[in-house]
Amino acid sequence: MNLEEMIIDLPKICDAGTKKNSKGKTETWIGYKLHIDSADADIPISCILTSASTHDSQVAIPLAELSNNKVINLYDLMDAAYDVQEISDHSKSLNHVPIIDVNPRRDAKLKEDLLEEKKVQKFLHWESSTKIHYNNRSAAERVNGRLKDEFGGRSVRVRGHEKVLCHLMFGILALTVDQLIRFIQ
Repeated sequence: MNLEEMIIDLPKICDAGTKKNSKGKTETWIGYKLHIDSADADIPISCILTSASTHDSQVAIPLAELSNNKVINLYDLMDAAYDVQEISDHSKSLNHVPIIDVNPRRDAKLKEDLLEEKKVQKFLHWESSTKIHYNNRSAAERVNGRLKDEFGGRSVRVRGHEKVLCHLMFGILALTVDQLIRFIQ
């Protein structure tokens, strides 16, 4: 599939989405989900709006392609939701280094091994370069948070995919300008 076909194939209807928040509680909402690819200095590069129920991993490849057409980057930083071989392979095909958190997916042995490795690294006061790069992933969360809290992304009062996308993209535009001004100062 080419990029246009991948984006067209994504669901865009208004429906219900669920996720676990940072405290482990389940949050549910009705509407859409904006997937944002951001660069260093919290600058948004690409966005795709989908149905709220769309899993993040479904949008990873089209979003990476969209961003790859705009900028040159070396790393793809993703959380455990993106721990899928196809996403990693696609990242490598773009000549990027995929840094994706491992998702043990109910594998008790793998979970135990990861905890043991973490203990050893803490004991040795050692951080891998991958972990150092991965810690920069919090930039994506800051972009999402600022869009919601400061640029109108939390309460969208329009209906329909096109109108919601337009509303959010005005927020993304303002956020991008704000971040660029901060970056050059």
